Amino acid sequence: MEFEEYLAQKKIDANQFRQGEPERYVAWKEEFEQMSPTSFTIQKKFLLNDTRRKYIFR
Repeated sequence: MEFEEYLAQKKIDANQFRQGEPERYVAWKEEFEQMSPTSFTIQKKFLLNDTRRKYIFR
């Protein structure tokens, strides 16, 4: 699974996220590529919710 697919699954707009917080986007992408999607979700659970609110996928 690609990081962009993961974000879409979590209802986060990847383009808006990349433009709004490029450093965080790159850091998360690197971390995502080093672990399973489940582990990433567990590690970033509360941050994902905040990010989803900012960059909701429509």
